[in-house]
Amino acid sequence: MLKNRELADDEIDLLELWHVIWGGRWLIIAIMAVFAVGSVFYALWLPDTYRAEVLLAPAEDDGGGALGGQLGQLGGLASLAGINLDAGGGVVSMKSRALAIIQSRFFIQDFFDRHDLLVPFMGTIPGESSGTIEVDPELYDETTQQWVREPSPAGNVIPSGQEVYEEFSEILTITEDVETGLVTVALEWYEPRMIRQWIVWLIEDLNSYMREQDSLEAQRAIDYLNGQLQQTSLVEMRSVFFNLIQQQTQLVMLADARPEYALETIDPAVVPEKKSAPSRSIICILITLLGGMLSVLIVLLRHYLGKQEEAPA
Repeated sequence: MLKNRELADDEIDLLELWHVIWGGRWLIIAIMAVFAVGSVFYALWLPDTYRAEVLLAPAEDDGGGALGGQLGQLGGLASLAGINLDAGGGVVSMKSRALAIIQSRFFIQDFFDRHDLLVPFMGTIPGESSGTIEVDPELYDETTQQWVREPSPAGNVIPSGQEVYEEFSEILTITEDVETGLVTVALEWYEPRMIRQWIVWLIEDLNSYMREQDSLEAQRAIDYLNGQLQQTSLVEMRSVFFNLIQQQTQLVMLADARPEYALETIDPAVVPEKKSAPSRSIICILITLLGGMLSVLIVLLRHYLGKQEEAPA
């Protein structure tokens, strides 16, 4: 009997709930209509963004090879001498270094300085036509070539390196396929031709930076080993030093001969022809549904709060 009574109460509550919602249907429709119209204006106001990406693979570590295996027993001696037998670090470690460097603050700031991208990136706004940008006169005066924006909290009229890094990090996406080890570097922004060029420069600069660093490290090792070679007359030690010099020389030659030193391009970036965002239809649907849920909540609250006020004290 008790169970039947509870079921009956549930049916009565659901029926009452339906009557309340049906009674407030015009308010619900009105609120949903306002949200629907607002969602259309909001979706149209959002600028189109485009996504350019490049697929990369870790460059093979040709510097290790058979020589690296033959010199494995010399690792302890080289470590004591402060020498890295494998300046490239192997395929995995080189890729890890590359991904850490390309996302680092110093590299991004140097990238913007090298290619003079501060105004094109930080001083522009989306243009009237999709896929275009224009200099914002409230940020940068093209006539005087001076920044005129409001100073940041730190007091800088010119965008600081920290601001550039934070803004650029928001449009830069790096993903790694765990199974294949392939890496995808992508940029998503308003101007499709620019981001394609920026990705090309990013990968070129990354490979150049890592090649130069490893070449300098290997050259320092060669200079050190040559110095040690002149100071010893032991045949065994001279043989060790000759072998170490040979490997470091091989690393220098490898770095000079391979333009794509750390990451090799598998699928190059192209100028995107279609926008990647925003999805205006989905935005309109979600905002309209939000308006519907909010309107139902308002109707229910009005009803039950009104009942509480009418109830005798």
